[in-house]
Amino acid sequence: MARQSLIAVVGSANVDLTTFNDVFPRPGETIFGKKFDLGFGGKGANQAVAARLCGANVGMVAKVGSDLFGPATIKNFESQGIDATYVGIAEGVSSGVAPIFVEPNGQNRIIVVKGANDLLSPEDVDAAAPLVRKADTIVMQFEIPLRTVYHAVRFAKSNGIRCIVNPAPAQPVDFKEVGAADYFIPNETEAEVTTGMPVKSIDDAKRCAEFLLRQGMRRVVITLGERGSLVAGAEGIELIPAYKVQAVDTTGAGDAFIGSFAVFLGEGLPEKESLRRANLYAALSTTKVGTQKSFCGRAEFEKEWLSRG
Repeated sequence: MARQSLIAVVGSANVDLTTFNDVFPRPGETIFGKKFDLGFGGKGANQAVAARLCGANVGMVAKVGSDLFGPATIKNFESQGIDATYVGIAEGVSSGVAPIFVEPNGQNRIIVVKGANDLLSPEDVDAAAPLVRKADTIVMQFEIPLRTVYHAVRFAKSNGIRCIVNPAPAQPVDFKEVGAADYFIPNETEAEVTTGMPVKSIDDAKRCAEFLLRQGMRRVVITLGERGSLVAGAEGIELIPAYKVQAVDTTGAGDAFIGSFAVFLGEGLPEKESLRRANLYAALSTTKVGTQKSFCGRAEFEKEWLSRG
């Protein structure tokens, strides 16, 4: 294996409440569901766990609530081997939660209640400087205040640290603030909201990536699910094909991609190999139910990677 990387994730920590059913209730209707699953989630936490399972040292900068879920979330980080020194507890505030509804084909609908995540501040990033300055990659998402994301991007730039911004969930963004990030990585829906352009096809994705580059993004990766990922930079645009799997639950696949991609880059692997590996890691996560529980360890991944040639 290549050198071990250190990933700092500045982001969210939620508890996922996942319901599986064939149909969903109409207004005013109560129905019985087929199955329920409770697990730790949040895009930031998911990406941190994926990075840790891929073999990186990982530190988390986050806020949780003073409810039952807060201490349990911190304990989960510690049990995974993730440095939770800078995961604070916000008194009198709920932890973030994410009710998730999954259809039989694996497609999901998610409502995120941010709770304590909304209190993660630029000052929290500065307080975590002893950890973050040592990282080779800082990873962020949009389940925390944008001002904190923008501050972390500036922190990364001023300290010469690679920076990945995952604009999820999608919302309008200040391109000047995120332009210093090394990678801007939305999925199709996030790319549409960010740019106001449709992303229904590969050609649409290419036009969207070109637009983002014109706004000052250094490198853009648009994840396209079963179609793979599209990488764009000054030298051109290339589609990195996906790997075929039997998907059961797509929840967390994007986080698996981001977390693993950060690790592979941090280990010094070439960008395109890192993207191919991240495509496979994300695909494998869809073959199991849940988010963090669906992520495989490095040994299992390497075995699958080698088997696919």
